[in-house]
Amino acid sequence: MNITQIGRFIAQRRAALGLTQAELAERLDITDKAVSKWERGKSIPDVALLSRLAAELRTSVVEILSGESRHVARSSNLDECRAPDEDGRTIHEAAGQGETLVLEPVDAGDLLVSPYLFGSNLEHTRSCLYSGLSAQMLRNRKFVGKPTAGMGCAMAWYPIGKQAIFTFDDPYTRHGEGYHMQRMAECNALHILNPRVGAAAGLGQHGVSIQAERPYLFAMVIKTRGLIAVSIALTDRTGERVYARHTVAAQAEDWTRYEIELTPGKGDADADLRITWEEAGSVCFGALSLLPKDHFRGMRRDVVHAMAALGIGVLRWPGGNFAGEYNWMDGLLPADMRAPFQSYLGLETQPHTMGYDFNEMNTDDFIALCREIGAEPFITINPCWNTPEENAAWVEYCNGDSTTHYGGLRAARGYVEPYRVQLWSLGNEFGYGHMEGDNTPGGYCKTVQEHGKKMLEVSPNLSLCSSGPYPNWEWAELSARPLSGMAQMISQHYYGYAPCFTDLMAVEQEYNRCLASIARMRCLIRQTHQMLSPNMRISLDEWNVWYAWYRPSSVTDGIYAALAMHLLIEEAEKSGIAIACHFQAVNEGMLCVEPDGVRMSAQGQIFALMRCHAGNHLCFASQEAVATMDREGRVTVTLINASYRQCKTVNFSKYGACREAVLYSSDNVLPPSFFSEKKLLEQAGSGSLCMPPHSVLKISF
Repeated sequence: MNITQIGRFIAQRRAALGLTQAELAERLDITDKAVSKWERGKSIPDVALLSRLAAELRTSVVEILSGESRHVARSSNLDECRAPDEDGRTIHEAAGQGETLVLEPVDAGDLLVSPYLFGSNLEHTRSCLYSGLSAQMLRNRKFVGKPTAGMGCAMAWYPIGKQAIFTFDDPYTRHGEGYHMQRMAECNALHILNPRVGAAAGLGQHGVSIQAERPYLFAMVIKTRGLIAVSIALTDRTGERVYARHTVAAQAEDWTRYEIELTPGKGDADADLRITWEEAGSVCFGALSLLPKDHFRGMRRDVVHAMAALGIGVLRWPGGNFAGEYNWMDGLLPADMRAPFQSYLGLETQPHTMGYDFNEMNTDDFIALCREIGAEPFITINPCWNTPEENAAWVEYCNGDSTTHYGGLRAARGYVEPYRVQLWSLGNEFGYGHMEGDNTPGGYCKTVQEHGKKMLEVSPNLSLCSSGPYPNWEWAELSARPLSGMAQMISQHYYGYAPCFTDLMAVEQEYNRCLASIARMRCLIRQTHQMLSPNMRISLDEWNVWYAWYRPSSVTDGIYAALAMHLLIEEAEKSGIAIACHFQAVNEGMLCVEPDGVRMSAQGQIFALMRCHAGNHLCFASQEAVATMDREGRVTVTLINASYRQCKTVNFSKYGACREAVLYSSDNVLPPSFFSEKKLLEQAGSGSLCMPPHSVLKISF
């Protein structure tokens, strides 16, 4: 980002609309001095203000960050930021093994490191929501799929009562408007008939992890025939030891929701939930729920706090591939009522939940999460199964005021102020062949043109991103260019080589092959940039090591992430990268979630570290080092020693005394492994430090 160019663009747009600095400031609830600083190139708007500023200036977030209208080409001065060659090898040259790197002070220019390079995904895949961000503790709480063989009970549940009769019944769950997908076995209710007085009947589930003296909220949506005293208990696996129990006197001919609080006196990582009664009669279960009482809108608070600690600048949702399986209008229903989604790509997107997503998060929850962690929302539409009018309605729900139909609906639900979502993607990975819909460039272009047109009619200042496979000349000519009038960005994805650690003699080779794929990432980004019109930008909205979500995290992944983030900072201006999103935060790259806690992976440690550059002036950038200067003139440098065996000495004596020096290192690159953090401020007094193999160093002056 060029701070002078951004300021000039804001001033031009404000003047074109006939606004004074004071009037613009009043609309944004800030001081006119802040607007003046923007326009003079002294500072830039905070990320939290960008959407509101774009709306007021009738432009897009991408245009503000680019500092130009979508049809103006621009140049980069990034190459001018290199330090001169003096005594010793400067940081801008490739490091040889065991060599000393000499850090040369360089004046910061007008380029800023965009916070939008520090994005992540929140795709409903595998264990990102289930056993990850979602606070729901029960498996198959809405009874999807087929009954168990020979019993008739729902999968993941066990039957209680030798004489009890289990039957799937007419469902409580349902889909909202706009649902056109062709799926099966999404909506069921579980009916249990107890034919004998005095004999217990019901259902239970093993493997519920509970903590002592922690309150939990249990809820059930049921119908009964007659008065039934339903016992809800948390027990040990045998059912003999009871940790907490409550009885509900239920009598409901129509669907009724009952909620109770359970506080177990003892913790158990393998507890059971048992729901039973002894009256002769039946209970039909529509949905069950078990949550910690301190949940955040159905999400685990500890995971939300961990996401905030990562410093995510942009959050892309609901996918990814899952975007093609999602219907946003379902989210207008209560969470318990929302039908699960059967996955079109079952083994890829929902292998851990029997091929279903349980529809736990809606638009309101996502926006609340973004605000809680300080991220800009980035929403992907479903152009295959939702109509252009339905996706335009989604934009109106997010951005319309209370006088519009869907904006009024949002306001009636308790969210009066518009969400001002500026970043929207027109589907995901069309052209690769695995998404439903037309996967040809011409067919995709024709489809999403109507979607984009309708969306822009509702909110003209959106930043739209089109799909593809890139780099690809056919897609550039038949999709990206025809759509460039409405979609300023194209989506590009890249996953590096997945190291195969099966042979101890080949660990170094696999480590090096993984890191070498960073060069391929750079090459593909540059190829894509050459194919695009000058006004277009790249949204590298998925990047990671391939299959990082199917194995424990490792320092190999962490060093890969460090190199990738340095590359993104270095290439952003040269190759027109507007957005970059790591794939992905929860349980698939950056955070490792367990029933009783969450910790950062090696990738998460590096992501949180690199966030120190966001919004700062760029001094220099290379694969092995990035230096930035903040508004107070303080310089921060991050350095990478990617060598498997060799140490690297860094000489920074020309910078003077440093304020902070932290080393991220590990003796092990195999999974599972993490970086240990060691403060080296005392050792840094000599003006040089030795970096061990596969380590990252942060120095601040």
